[in-house]
Amino acid sequence: MTDAPRTPIAIHALVIGEALVDVVVRQDGTTSAHPGGSPANVAIGLGRLGRDAELLCFMGLDDNGAIVRDHVEASGVHLVPGSQSAARTSVATATLDADGAATYNFDLAWEISPEARPRIDPLVVHTGSIAAVMHPGAADVRRLIAENRDGATITYDPNVRPTLMGSPDEARPAIEDTVALSDVVKVSDEDLEWLYPERDATASAQAWAASGGPSIVVLTRGGSGASAFIHDGRTLDVTAPKVTVADTVGAGDSFMAGLIDGLWYFGLLGGSHRDKLHALETAALEQILIRCARIAGITVSRPGANPPTIWELGEG
Repeated sequence: MTDAPRTPIAIHALVIGEALVDVVVRQDGTTSAHPGGSPANVAIGLGRLGRDAELLCFMGLDDNGAIVRDHVEASGVHLVPGSQSAARTSVATATLDADGAATYNFDLAWEISPEARPRIDPLVVHTGSIAAVMHPGAADVRRLIAENRDGATITYDPNVRPTLMGSPDEARPAIEDTVALSDVVKVSDEDLEWLYPERDATASAQAWAASGGPSIVVLTRGGSGASAFIHDGRTLDVTAPKVTVADTVGAGDSFMAGLIDGLWYFGLLGGSHRDKLHALETAALEQILIRCARIAGITVSRPGANPPTIWELGEG
């Protein structure tokens, strides 16, 4: 990070992490490119819910970078200046076989440019997935979290990518370090079963909630709904709405955006409200999670990572 002047204080979300392009190669040789990346999807979800969000990522000024930039900005998300400092934009290539099964190849780099200049004093800082694990950027992610933690709520979604993160033993220390710095964690049952194969996902989520780190750990189970585990031992379950699923791309990211937005609505974000978040009432959390499940349900009902807007929810 530089010592250059930054823009004034604003009530906004800072999302830190990868933004990339997913390239699909079909059997007939045709290709298509789609913007992606878990943190980028969360930022887009927040923007579509009417929140002031900025994305600190690492991509290039190439054609793929333009695809991502246009997609992010179309949802009202601001790119942090300096985010387009990479030599080229990261790409995940999915080659489809005759049955439609995909084999993935990643050309991905992650770091935080010294030219990056985020706005000061965010209300909430979110990170997740590759950004919190992959070197050299992961160390800078945790540094930024630590620098902002006094004034901001920290949220995290591990969203593991085994192809890039190595073995569970290799990925676990960085993930657990980030969990310890976080106030709110959203994690899928598949993530926890990969990280801790010796126990079920519920036990792992309960262990994180009781660790003295996050106030709330939300465990998502796809079509089976979600559960919240609160630091004081309370638990809460919500069901998923019944929808016709187009695909599940971006479902967890849209759920995460809804979770941040719901906590924002109840005035629970910001370092000065950490005690209030710690004492969150079960009824309020239930209301938030039911809405998160609705948001995720809309996302899975249509192709790709396409979270709903506040107007689609009937709230605009």
